[in-house]
Amino acid sequence: MSLTSGQKKIAVGSFLGWSLDGYDIVLMLLVIPSISQLFFPSSNPAFSIIATFASYTVTLIMRPLGSVIFGIYGDKFGRKKSMIITILGFSIATFSVGLLPTYAMFGVLAPVLLILVRLVQGIFAGGEWGSGAVLTIESIQKQKRGLLSGFLQSGFSFGFLLAAIAFQIITILYQGKAFEEIGWRVLFFTGIIPGIIALFVRFSMKESPLWLQENNKKVIQRAHLRKIVLGVHKKEFILCAAIMTGLVYMYHGSISVMPTFLQQFVQIGKGEIANLMIYATTSSWLGMIFTGVLSQKIGRKKAIIVFCAASVLASIPLGLIIFQNNHFVIPIMIAFAFIISTASGPIPAFFS
Repeated sequence: MSLTSGQKKIAVGSFLGWSLDGYDIVLMLLVIPSISQLFFPSSNPAFSIIATFASYTVTLIMRPLGSVIFGIYGDKFGRKKSMIITILGFSIATFSVGLLPTYAMFGVLAPVLLILVRLVQGIFAGGEWGSGAVLTIESIQKQKRGLLSGFLQSGFSFGFLLAAIAFQIITILYQGKAFEEIGWRVLFFTGIIPGIIALFVRFSMKESPLWLQENNKKVIQRAHLRKIVLGVHKKEFILCAAIMTGLVYMYHGSISVMPTFLQQFVQIGKGEIANLMIYATTSSWLGMIFTGVLSQKIGRKKAIIVFCAASVLASIPLGLIIFQNNHFVIPIMIAFAFIISTASGPIPAFFS
């Protein structure tokens, strides 16, 4: 049974929103070595990089709060409205990073503004994934949920891929000092483009049929956070939190830090980093779709367990090879990105 036009719009709209999230994440990571001294100047470059990484980390920290806020909002007012708000807020926040003054212009206010923008961005980002995943899974027939789960999750890696391509183009157009002066700003300005496209698609989407059905009956259960965490769903909450914490740590603790790590410690240039991330994120993108489809055949739980185990077993030896011998960086990163990403593919369908 093929997808209807409405279901395709929902899947694409959710995919594009998650792609924008991945796009922004990798933009920040790609420019950290270049902008660290602009916002956190120090005689110790390591301090500047760590401080800039902290501003990136606050985005991840705020995501659970965003998930709660927009999860409750989506239950009350609809998934579609929630997704329109999150993509609008997220796009504006990404664009705003390019407008921020540097430390040389505004002093200590510059890093404070950067952190505040990233905090706000994290809230919208948290709501983005939850709203899109719920709407997609609620709107799709069961026999297609594995495929659509992998497709939705792969949006994050697709955003990585687009960002790596944009980074490569901008580093060619703005070389040397020009990149530190204006090039990095242009990169963040480009973040508004996928946001506008996603917003356009979302306005044309239909609301979740399951939500409409329950809303028409006036029987939607307004779940309070305390009841979810401490009540009848406590076990499910702990399980979901543990799985997502592990997967997020695994992904961001490996693939996300690679651009900065390779530039600073393996001495790979910006152009090579862009090429490398294009290969790696393409592999990651395909890996998530692969396990989403596979989970339809072997089951969500089994697919997640198998590929989590594979990620743990492969991460240390592959990481050591990258650090010790950069002649094999490209093939190792392709394999590394594929393996690390696979466990995330079935997650939306598994949680549903």
